[in-house]
Amino acid sequence: MSGSLYAIGIGPGDPELLTLKAVKRIKESAVLCVPKGREEGTSLALSIVEKAVSLKGKEIIEAHFPMKKTRASSANDVGARHALPLLDAKWNETAERITKRIQEGQNVAFLTLGDPTIYSTFFYLYEKLLKQQPAMNIEIIPGVSSINASASRARISLVLGDEKIAVLPANYLGNLKAALETFDTIVLMKVNKVLNDIVRLLTEMGLVERAVCISRAGMDDEKIIHDIREIKEEELNYFSLIIVRK
Repeated sequence: MSGSLYAIGIGPGDPELLTLKAVKRIKESAVLCVPKGREEGTSLALSIVEKAVSLKGKEIIEAHFPMKKTRASSANDVGARHALPLLDAKWNETAERITKRIQEGQNVAFLTLGDPTIYSTFFYLYEKLLKQQPAMNIEIIPGVSSINASASRARISLVLGDEKIAVLPANYLGNLKAALETFDTIVLMKVNKVLNDIVRLLTEMGLVERAVCISRAGMDDEKIIHDIREIKEEELNYFSLIIVRK
C-alpha cells in the first residue's frame, strides 16, 4: 500500500500557531521533508516544528532549494533563466526521494513556512511529483501566513468593507506606484533588498507614514517598525514585509 504526502503549512515562526491538523499529520508521518535555503544551513521549518512535536524516530530529508528567482519577470530576466536549470534538478531530486518513500508505504510530511499556497516552494515540487506518480495521494494543509500574522502583531486590519488588497513580491515588481494608487492595502513581501527604493517612493506619494514593517513575525527576534524611515536596509532579512494601509 502506498503512503500519503502531506504539504503542511507550519505558520510564520511561533510553534503555537501550528494547527491541530498540522500537528496530527506530522505525528502520522514517518518521514519529514524540510526545505533549506543553504546547503550548510539548518531548516528553520524543522526548528519550529520540533518545539511542538517530538521528532524521535522520524527520517529527515533535507531539500536544498537555493533562494533564486523561480519565474522570469521579463524576457530579459537573465538571472531567473540561469537559475531555473539548477532549481529544476533540485526539485526533481527531491521528488524522486519523496516518491520512493511513498511507494514503500510511508507517509511523508513536506514542511513549509507560512501557508503552502502563498509564495511556497511546494507547488514547484508538486508539478514534479504528479509527473512521476499522477495518482499520488496528496493533502495540502493550510497554515497561518506571515501576512496574517504580521497584521495581527501590528494590530491593523488588512481590509474592511469593499476595500481592495494586493500582495506583491517587492523585489520583482516593476511598477509599484500603479499598485499603490489602485489598492487600499498593499502587502510588500521580500522587501529586504529594495527597502530604500520603497521608502523613497512612499515618501514621494505621501504614504510613508501609512506603512509598517514587520520582520520575522512570530519569532523570538520579531521586530515591528512603524516609522520605516528609521530602518537600515542591511538590518532586514528575507522574512520581512511592509504593509501599506491607505
